[in-house]
Amino acid sequence: MSEQIGRQRSSGPSRRTLWQIFAMPLVLGILSTVGLISALVGDGAWDALSWLTLGVPILLCAYFLRSAKPR
Repeated sequence: MSEQIGRQRSSGPSRRTLWQIFAMPLVLGILSTVGLISALVGDGAWDALSWLTLGVPILLCAYFLRSAKPR
């Protein structure tokens, strides 16, 4: 049984590199950091920048939760 499970895992698409796995979380982390810092720095344009950069992760989460197919 364990041999069969092992074969199923390796027969899928090609393996992803470390960069492919962590690229999007890194981008979201950078956006969040920029958003939080810009919210602390000033008003006006800084506030707009913070709303935009902090809104991207929320919009992505909403999109992927909505498009997720139940199993």
